[in-house]
Amino acid sequence: MTVPAWSYSSIKTFDQCPKKYYHLRILKDVKDSDTTATVYGKELHTAAELYIRDGVEIPPKFSFIKTTLEALQKIEGEKHCEIKLGVAKKDGEFTPCGFFDEDVWWRGIADLLIIQGEKAFLVDYKTSKNAKYADTKQLDLLAGAVFTHYPQVKTIKSALLFVVSNEVVQKEHDALFRTAYLSAMQPELTRLEAAINNDVWNTNSGPLCKFCPVVECPHNRRG
Repeated sequence: MTVPAWSYSSIKTFDQCPKKYYHLRILKDVKDSDTTATVYGKELHTAAELYIRDGVEIPPKFSFIKTTLEALQKIEGEKHCEIKLGVAKKDGEFTPCGFFDEDVWWRGIADLLIIQGEKAFLVDYKTSKNAKYADTKQLDLLAGAVFTHYPQVKTIKSALLFVVSNEVVQKEHDALFRTAYLSAMQPELTRLEAAINNDVWNTNSGPLCKFCPVVECPHNRRG
C-alpha cells in the first residue's frame, strides 16, 4: 500500500501518534471531534475569509484581528481566500491537480493568497496562544504548491500570523527551490511509508491522549 494523499496536518497526526493516524486515515473507523479551541479557530478563519472576500464586518469577538485584516486587504493583487491546492507526483515530478483528483499526492489550503504578477503573498492564520512551536514547513509546502499552480510567480512572502499573541513568523520563498519546498516533510513521509509497509502502528502517550477518539488505546484518557 502506498502513502495515501496527505496534508501537513495528517503528517503531524502521524508524528503525534502512529496508532491514531492508522485509525483516522487508514481504517477510518473513528473521527476527531471538535474541541472548544478548534471551533474557535474555524470561526475566526471564517470571519477573516468573509471580511477579505466579501467585506462582511468582523464579529465583535474577533475585533482584535480587524487591523491586521485591513492591512492585508490593502495589498494589491488577485486575492484568494481559503484556496484549496492539490499537487500530483509522478516519477519525481510535481504537477498541479485538483484537490480531490484521484492522482492527488498532497493537499493544502491557503488561508489567504494574493497574486501580484511575479510576486505573491501567502498568509496562514494561527489561533494558538503563541508562536513558540511555529513550524514553517507548512509555509514551505504551500509555497511549493503555489509555484506549481501559478508558474508565473517567482517569489513569495509568506507568514504565519499568530493573531491571539500578535506574533508573526515570516519566510521568503523562491521558485527555484520549489521541489525542495514540496519535499520538506520527506523524512516524515519515509517513516509513514515504513509503518504502512510493515503494518506497525506504535502508540505514543501525551497530554493530547485525553482528546483522542481511539478509545481502545491503552493510553486513552477520555473522561
